[in-house]
Amino acid sequence: MITLHHLNFSRSTRILWLLEELGLDYEVKAYVRDRTFRAPPELAVVHPLGKAPILVDDGLVLAESATILRYLESKYGDGRFVPAAGTSDRAIHEEWLDYVESSAALPAMFTLLGAKTGGLSAGLAGFAGPELAKALTLISDRVKGRDYLMGDRLTLADIQMSYLVAALRNIGQLEGYPAVSAYLERLEATAGLRKAIEIGGTMTPPVG
Repeated sequence: MITLHHLNFSRSTRILWLLEELGLDYEVKAYVRDRTFRAPPELAVVHPLGKAPILVDDGLVLAESATILRYLESKYGDGRFVPAAGTSDRAIHEEWLDYVESSAALPAMFTLLGAKTGGLSAGLAGFAGPELAKALTLISDRVKGRDYLMGDRLTLADIQMSYLVAALRNIGQLEGYPAVSAYLERLEATAGLRKAIEIGGTMTPPVG
């Protein structure tokens, strides 16, 4: 039995989404953030990182969203959520999948932190603002004229991207990027993400 250790308002909604898309049997062990928005210490008992998502499958314990998504698709997906191996599309897909939590994540996380703490220092704001604009422009250009990052087919890269753009929308950062807003709305309209939110709650906390 697959077990997903799920934290509210977190990236683990991505894993719930893929599990639903794959139609797999699984159980959810739910955790709740504390008053400081931190994960509870019980998660560190499951994996030393102490963060979610954590997936347990046949004794294998995995953290990190992209790793878990790739593992589940490779073992259970039969290529349904990735382009064919060895193709240019597969290479581009892998670039987008890794981009989310690498180049795009740094300015996004600084911006989200600033929104939670009353603002960034001038130095950090001077870095994060232009870099976030660059990231959102790149995403916007990619999804204009496409339903998803790789065309008309939902892939792991879209599932990975969902949390980032949802979090940025939550603090008003998608204003001025209508193509990204529309892309997120398409993701939220999928049956898999709707079910994941029904089970695990929204990816991001309510505003205010």
